[in-house]
Amino acid sequence: MSVISSLKLVEFRPETAQGRIFVRRRKLADKIDQQISLAADAAFTATKIVTITDENGNQHRREVAKRIKRWWVVNADDTVQLTVRYGSKPIELAKGKNAIECASASEVSTVLTKVKEAVLKGELDAALNSVTVVGRKAKQSS
Repeated sequence: MSVISSLKLVEFRPETAQGRIFVRRRKLADKIDQQISLAADAAFTATKIVTITDENGNQHRREVAKRIKRWWVVNADDTVQLTVRYGSKPIELAKGKNAIECASASEVSTVLTKVKEAVLKGELDAALNSVTVVGRKAKQSS
């Protein structure tokens, strides 16, 4: 038996060629990963690479901290309200509902893991499309 015949061969069709929704899903999943890290460690800071030009005109790449806003708030009764955001806008998870209530702050990372799974399965595609269409309409009218 040859090595090639023992492998499962398929036609190459990358998923990214099927539309922008896969890019939106991946972007939201990456942001959810940042929020999970923030929930696990309050001192977590994400970084980004920026190019800085010095007084001599030389360009240097430097890693700087990126500001991350928490998606959840702790209420007076210790319950937590968690919103899922795409850009700066909260996503409407059900008709008229854009937050998830958790019993405590320790539940936030498990809830975010479930939301990430739903995003990658495509359960929030309609909500992602409505948030991006609203943003696009607002830009066109100005």
